Amino acid sequence: MTQLSLVIVLFAALLIPLVMAKFKLTALPTAVIEIITGIILGQSGLHLVNASEPLNLLSDIGVIVLLFLSGMEIDFSLFQRRPVPRTHFEKEAALSATKIKSPVKIATEAYITIMILSVLLALCFKITGLFSDVWLAAILFSTISLGVVIATLKERELLSKAYGQTLLLIAVLGEVVPMMALTIYASVFGNSQHSLWLLSLIFFAALILFQRFRSFFSFFERINKSTTQLDIRLAFFLVVTLVTIAESVGAESILGAFIAGIVLKLLQPHEDTRDKLDSFGYGLLIPIFFIMSGVTLNIPKLVSDPKTLILIPLFFVAYIIAKLAVIIVLKQRFKHLNALAGGTLNMATITLVLAVLKVAKNMHAITSQQSGAFILSAVITCVIAPLLFNRLYTPEPEDKRKATVNFIGTNTATIPVAQQLTKDRYDITMFTDKEKNYRAFNSETHVELLDSLDTNEVVEHKVFSADILVLGHFDAMKNYRLALAAKEFGVPRVIARFEDRNILKNEAEDELVNAGVEVYNTPEANISLLRSLIEVPSTLQILQNTEAAIYEVTVHNRRYTGTSIRDLPFIAEITISQIYRDGKFIKPAGDTLIQLNDRLIFTGNKDRAPVIREALGRLNSN
Repeated sequence: MTQLSLVIVLFAALLIPLVMAKFKLTALPTAVIEIITGIILGQSGLHLVNASEPLNLLSDIGVIVLLFLSGMEIDFSLFQRRPVPRTHFEKEAALSATKIKSPVKIATEAYITIMILSVLLALCFKITGLFSDVWLAAILFSTISLGVVIATLKERELLSKAYGQTLLLIAVLGEVVPMMALTIYASVFGNSQHSLWLLSLIFFAALILFQRFRSFFSFFERINKSTTQLDIRLAFFLVVTLVTIAESVGAESILGAFIAGIVLKLLQPHEDTRDKLDSFGYGLLIPIFFIMSGVTLNIPKLVSDPKTLILIPLFFVAYIIAKLAVIIVLKQRFKHLNALAGGTLNMATITLVLAVLKVAKNMHAITSQQSGAFILSAVITCVIAPLLFNRLYTPEPEDKRKATVNFIGTNTATIPVAQQLTKDRYDITMFTDKEKNYRAFNSETHVELLDSLDTNEVVEHKVFSADILVLGHFDAMKNYRLALAAKEFGVPRVIARFEDRNILKNEAEDELVNAGVEVYNTPEANISLLRSLIEVPSTLQILQNTEAAIYEVTVHNRRYTGTSIRDLPFIAEITISQIYRDGKFIKPAGDTLIQLNDRLIFTGNKDRAPVIREALGRLNSN
């Protein structure tokens, strides 16, 4: 019977994403659908799956892996002190950044409000006689389901953005703080023989493991083989070691797993290591945990008790009220509607509720009816919270931001390029010091007239405040002078045109290249084009084709990293001709795996290719 139940659970885990894709069920994250599926298959529904000991063991391992992977999702760069700005460009960015609260500050303030409201709500339940254990209730109300939050943010590709990281950090606090509180609660009110100071051993062990393996990935590639998978062995070693230590000192295993994930993240594993761990966790064990969470719920029995029927809506309301002030805190940085969306998402709670109630039942601190009411109301939050989030969330301005490209030099060589880029994902402004050119081209694109091209004048008009500066002036010396000034200012990319080699000597061009300026000239471009025509006859067809074009994109979207080219969902619509990786070009094949920060050069339809480039280049932490 156990084997049949396992087969049904694994088949359900396989079928759920297929059905969701078929019917385009995107309003709820996969984790919530898995819980609902478990309810249907288990005690509350068809009775097809029984919570046997082997399945419960796999479920327990699943929650450990979930918390381990959750620890790996934290972006620790948010906690780093900002480097001292050296260039004008960096100082401008730093000045604007100081006006905005960081995700860490917002998350901390938000969770403080959750703790305060949770304690107040727990006191209300005690005063009314509905639930007498204040500290246990406060712990439960302050929990947030990190798994549901991560699943929702990951599916909306928000984890690497400030908004996503803020919600993630709130959820992390909603797991870590109650975890620590639960450990203290069990030590003080339970029968544990362990002293509280032993908890420090977990962090001490984590520090030792980090110090011991901090250089692991620097020599990993030299010793790794496909048959050894050393990175995965290290991951399992960290998890098992810290989980064992946590349980030995009277803490919860999930605390050890979460800290193990943090340790591995700090070791800076390769992208394919993360992909393999994600595949193992989200492909097998984590779905079992969520499905079994639903299987073990006996809803008919719960609702048969009148007191439980009263507690379910009250606990549900308490879970919501405890998170309401988060909305006010999020409004300090994000749009009102997105603040409301973020507050509703953090109302979801299930993972830690199950762990807390398991400990509480072992301590005989809670009845089965009360435990069931807490669980059922938590399940309801997991259904409603992501649903509301997906309805309410709209992209923040930073999500939609176009790359800023400023042109100096308004002429027949630059105007057509600017006009075409304006239709794409670039914010284009052209600058000229010639009134005649200004009058001629201002009606065709956005042109600003400068009194001169002196550096002070250019800086004053914020010409250097751009992601890309194109110096397309016919005067080579002006381009030379402005290019060096722009790099000194800190402009990330400077593209400069130089036609007259008699004016600009090779030494000066070398100086520009060494400064990071991208230099081009028309004769060399024509030579390169002619060579391409000879070597690759289809080049001219590609360039003249009105439906297709050549594109380049740097892969930032982790959804596609670790994926072979033949398995890309849109590969039938594009042709990848080159991949620039680690300073050199490689010829792609069907089984070539895409890596983070690969620069792909591809051709595709002018209608679809920009959408594909946007998808590949979109920032996404996982």
